Amino acid sequence: MANKLVDLVYWRNVRRTAIVFTGLVIGLASVFQLSAITVLSHICLGAMCVTFPLRLYYKLLELLRWNPGVHPFQSYLDNDSTLTDKETVMLVEEVVLLIAFAVTEIKRLIFIDSIIDSIKFVVLLYLLTYIGVLTNGLTLVITAVITIFSIPLLYKKQQVRIRRMVRAVRAFVKKIKNMCLSLYGSLRPSAAPEPAAKPAPAAAPAAKQKAKSK
Repeated sequence: MANKLVDLVYWRNVRRTAIVFTGLVIGLASVFQLSAITVLSHICLGAMCVTFPLRLYYKLLELLRWNPGVHPFQSYLDNDSTLTDKETVMLVEEVVLLIAFAVTEIKRLIFIDSIIDSIKFVVLLYLLTYIGVLTNGLTLVITAVITIFSIPLLYKKQQVRIRRMVRAVRAFVKKIKNMCLSLYGSLRPSAAPEPAAKPAPAAAPAAKQKAKSK
């Protein structure tokens, strides 16, 4: 299942990805005006407006003996989309693990297990309140769908240019970081210098000592 999603996102089958992408965007945009039940019903009715006459047409050809009884949608009917017991167990385990991880993280953030992480969570929630005023959840979902289907294709087409831009951004960030560190080093008060040791008195010449002894 994960491989199929990757194939869709990276447009490896252009026809299938285009159908899925267009259907998702049109369906989500329709929910703005109509309820989800109405949209789903109209989609199914629109599909059956195509499949039902086509099925009757092939049946008529079969009755007139112009068609050897070929079903026009037999390939779709033969496509096995059911999950085996192993795949079902794996899918349920992944869903349960994701839910448990989300509950654990939210509990850790709300009950202040880490002050820094909780502060980041508070800032995120505060920003989400402004996003909620400007837009709604459905707009964010549509934007996320467009982004998911656009970013991998854009990266695939402009991979060299994007890598060059990323390297330039990293070099700029590194330069700013080094500048801040050097500025901090220049502004930081230097340590008090240690008192210098007193120099030892120079030894008198040997001739002077002899003269004093006489």
